[in-house]
Amino acid sequence: MSIVIKTMKRFILPAIAALLAVNVYAGQYPEITVPELKAAISAKQVVLLDANGTDKWAKGHIPSAIDFTGAKDKLANLLPKDKGALVVAYCGGPRCRAYEGAAKAAEKLGYTNVKHLTAGISGWQAAGEKMDSGN
Repeated sequence: MSIVIKTMKRFILPAIAALLAVNVYAGQYPEITVPELKAAISAKQVVLLDANGTDKWAKGHIPSAIDFTGAKDKLANLLPKDKGALVVAYCGGPRCRAYEGAAKAAEKLGYTNVKHLTAGISGWQAAGEKMDSGN
């Protein structure tokens, strides 16, 4: 076996496997950035689902965000009739996976334009964006 083939097996194949793993970790929902979300909020073209839990939502959330934990049972009534409307789920930050429950719930209700704010609430705050608190 040549040195080139051994090198490929040793370095390139694991690198390809790692890249595939990163894509799987990234999730099945397209990402929306903080500036894109800010524009959608300004245009009133988005429904936000905060998956951080009711206590954290009460302490601080993106303006107009729905407390997903507290609204699970009535989510169908809170989302728009248009199943193509933009729905954005978020949680704590890039490593947080809690958003998936909210995104899947919207998808299960038939929404087809579900995205993920990967930056989460921590990225929103770090960008200096406005927060709401309380009910």
